[in-house]
Amino acid sequence: MFHNGLVSITCRQLSPQQIIDLVVQAGLEGIEWGGDIHVPHGDVVRAKEVRRRTLDAGLRVVSYGSYYHLDHPDTDASPFDAVLDTAIALGAPVVRVWAGNLGSAQTAPATRRQIVRESRYIADLAQQAGIVIAYEFHARTLTDSNESALRLLQEVDHPNVATYWQPMRHVDEAYRLEGLNAVLPWLAHLHVFSWSEDGTRLPLADGEALWRRRLEIVARSGRDHDVLIEFVRDDDPEAFLQDAATLKRWLQAASANPGGLK
Repeated sequence: MFHNGLVSITCRQLSPQQIIDLVVQAGLEGIEWGGDIHVPHGDVVRAKEVRRRTLDAGLRVVSYGSYYHLDHPDTDASPFDAVLDTAIALGAPVVRVWAGNLGSAQTAPATRRQIVRESRYIADLAQQAGIVIAYEFHARTLTDSNESALRLLQEVDHPNVATYWQPMRHVDEAYRLEGLNAVLPWLAHLHVFSWSEDGTRLPLADGEALWRRRLEIVARSGRDHDVLIEFVRDDDPEAFLQDAATLKRWLQAASANPGGLK
């Protein structure tokens, strides 16, 4: 089943309350709160307040977009402790992390092994709190290609490690779909947006043909997934409201017709 929501960093210029009000206005279900500005690491008081405001508005806390980059040689002194404490206070069931600081081709084998070890370490910690760890599917990390992302998930081999998915730039759609199919057993949620090949942000509706096929693939997992709007034109709240209406239409069609969107 699909659920919908917003990634809070889509509107970095807005306060948490303004974001909550906007999501309610859009008629969406939940929010992934960002750790870079809206709910900073270690600010447990703010996390509790944002959680309360989110729930009071009838919304769900979908996840915590922590911007935590794996690759800390001394896991016993890992700054992940502050991330986890914040996620617990926020009531986030998922913490999104980044698989390193470099692309897979630039990451030394020893560094890759360290990222695998740390992934298992933080997954164990999070599991004790009932929280899932999920990788960002992104350039300049070990999930920058289908091959590296799949290899990382297999190397880590931990039941509490999942991944997000979003469309990569500078590759063709067949390659994107291949990657989505490959990581489907580990898939947590999706970041949804529509960009041109040069990175220009477009109305989400412009990507309907592409997203129709992607959502059909995700539906095969048989699990629940949140489909979260991440980027909108000019970071404009009005553009977000338009994209939210598009996303709701897509997901309603997917629920009514599991075999494909109409």
